[in-house]
Amino acid sequence: MIDKTIINSNETRSIFILTDILSEEFSLVLKEDRPIVFLCIGTDRSTGDSLGPLVGDKLTLLLRNKIFCYGNLKSPVHAKNLTNTLNEIKKTYNNPYIIAIDACLGSSQSVGNIIIESKPLFPGAAMHKLLPPVGDLSITGVVNISGTLEFIVLQNTRLFTVMQLADIISKGIYHSIIKTLNFKKISSI
Repeated sequence: MIDKTIINSNETRSIFILTDILSEEFSLVLKEDRPIVFLCIGTDRSTGDSLGPLVGDKLTLLLRNKIFCYGNLKSPVHAKNLTNTLNEIKKTYNNPYIIAIDACLGSSQSVGNIIIESKPLFPGAAMHKLLPPVGDLSITGVVNISGTLEFIVLQNTRLFTVMQLADIISKGIYHSIIKTLNFKKISSI
């Protein structure tokens, strides 16, 4: 179980820290013979909210017999289809371990941070949407500052920040899966 862990994406060791944290968690989950489902939430119609679909796109090389991914740039998981996607996951997999990945807003000092917790996340909270909590584990990337006019803030988020977070999260996941399952190198993300 992971307590709330915050990783600064600008730190040179951020990928390694994320890899170590996730590989410990994945080894426990796979010992229980549970499938791992990455649920990458967001939309490509808003720069600030595209973190999940970008990570989903980068994870396509990892999909194996016990590792699955929902949400990418082609088929994003967002407010309008989240409930149906959750229902599909629950029907398709026996006791899935869901890792929810989403963007979030925070203080100016926390922009660029990656937050990992062994608890569900609440997608759409910045937009005041009432969506079901999602995930056994949550990975969120702080893409911009919160406050007022969150919709405009998400629309005006720097693509660089979102891409940097997506790269670090996807590489951390990639390396943790390889480390946990002892994969041969698949290819670089």
